[in-house]
Amino acid sequence: MNYFQNFKTDISEIELPEKFTFPFYYQPHILAEIASKELQKYLKNQTDFSHNFGLLKDDEKSAIGKMFGVLVVKNQQNKTGYLAAFSGKLSDNSLPKKFVPPVFNMRENGSFYLDGEIEINQINKELFSLKKDTNYLNLKQSFQRVFKEIETDLALEKKRLKLKKANRKRRKKIGLSNLEKDDFNLLNKELVQESYNDQFFYKELVEYYDDKLSKIKKELDVFETKIASLEKKRKDKSNYLQETLFKNYAFLNHQKESKNLLDIFNNPSVKPPAGSGECAAPKLLQYAFKNDLTPICMAEFWWGISPNSAIRKHKNFYPACQSRCKPILDHMLSGIKMDDNLLLENLGETQDLEIVYEDDVLIAINKPAEFLSVPGKDITDSVYTRIKEKYPNATGPLIVHRLDMSTSGILLLTKTKEANKVLQSQFINRTIKKRYVALLDGTLSENSGKIKLPLRVDLDDRPKQLVDFVYGKNAETDWKIIKQEDNKTRVYFYPITGRTHQLRVHAAHKDGLNVPIIGDDLYGKKTNRLHLHAEFIEFLHPTTHKKMSFTVAPDF
Repeated sequence: MNYFQNFKTDISEIELPEKFTFPFYYQPHILAEIASKELQKYLKNQTDFSHNFGLLKDDEKSAIGKMFGVLVVKNQQNKTGYLAAFSGKLSDNSLPKKFVPPVFNMRENGSFYLDGEIEINQINKELFSLKKDTNYLNLKQSFQRVFKEIETDLALEKKRLKLKKANRKRRKKIGLSNLEKDDFNLLNKELVQESYNDQFFYKELVEYYDDKLSKIKKELDVFETKIASLEKKRKDKSNYLQETLFKNYAFLNHQKESKNLLDIFNNPSVKPPAGSGECAAPKLLQYAFKNDLTPICMAEFWWGISPNSAIRKHKNFYPACQSRCKPILDHMLSGIKMDDNLLLENLGETQDLEIVYEDDVLIAINKPAEFLSVPGKDITDSVYTRIKEKYPNATGPLIVHRLDMSTSGILLLTKTKEANKVLQSQFINRTIKKRYVALLDGTLSENSGKIKLPLRVDLDDRPKQLVDFVYGKNAETDWKIIKQEDNKTRVYFYPITGRTHQLRVHAAHKDGLNVPIIGDDLYGKKTNRLHLHAEFIEFLHPTTHKKMSFTVAPDF
């Protein structure tokens, strides 16, 4: 089947890009935008498959949004068109002809994976039957009851023996004071015999109980051995299936070099992440390379309701993920000329640090947007490195707190270790007052409120954060509208906690304000800058202990 799709829009006047899209940070080329709009029009009206994206608000409980992708390509006749794909699978497990096939279809009739699933399901049935067997359950219950009775009885016996021992000790002490030597020796002999008799009795009691338990345990072990054997068989079968699956997920690059998931991730101690190779980008490139199509540019967008943890906005474009896709795409795009990685561009290189206040122990600066607070992995230019260079004799860590690279505003630093410790304790104890200004990409129905959404790092796509009510750290933000106009809202944020990306996530998440900050390239749409600014801070001076405050208005 030919999955090459002709543009319905006239693209004859659009110049092709010289380099392919850098998939981990990009602004879609106009051709990718047009292809995406055409695909979105299809998704809105299609009847080829059934999947609840949550757009009709009829059943949000079972709704799940999905990432779709387009790859603009040129065929061997030099004609420009595009391919389409979706990540993962659709609810009805269909493979509509609009989309390129998966790299490996594990659910094809007769596949080893389906046969393996049947075997595992059979093992699960046997396990379920064994674990629900009445005899097994009765034996388990009987064993636990008898074990508890024995445990209680032995504990009481130990207590009784301890009292008898104390009694013997007391009698021996009295005898030593009141009896003649021969009488005392007789008493002592009697006491030793009593001790021996008690120990013998306890040993016999333990052996009796052990024998009583072992009879039940022997019958119970028949079941436990069968269960353990089946669980091992299931684990071995599952591991074999997974490894065979990884070997069948083989990816081409433009030189037709093939590597499977085990080759690509190349780490015997760490398995490839779940879902590797099922994202839209690898599917698109695989079909292109397999069918001699030349990749021109690509884009991926979200369609439908946002997940509960991550932030995904309907129709917004998103980069490829780091954990699953990066190793695969590094291989697939090897040797292809790509756009520059803008994540490595130091946008703050030409910017100066404006000092708002300075004394013998304290510095307050107005940090520019897109400027690091501390050195990064690839970019070393930062507030810390510049201040360290300017004040080489300063002691202590200098940095008291941080602002995200994209956030502008007031940042406090100290020149001494002692001052740093005092200010840090104020941050830890939350006695410092902070106020941020943000411009949101939309309007709000309430005038103020509180957001409480716990956060943790997205292990599959750092540095993004997820909302997680199980493993996330407490994160709270108060907010208040300043004004609304032109479908934009200017707000004050008052962070109670200081988690990474807290204000950005609390603004964009569907259970927060559900309106991203303008220019948020992680949780919204990229513009000239992130419209978030640390405008106000109030604290006690670390040496004079007088109340101090600074206000610096945003430039947006």
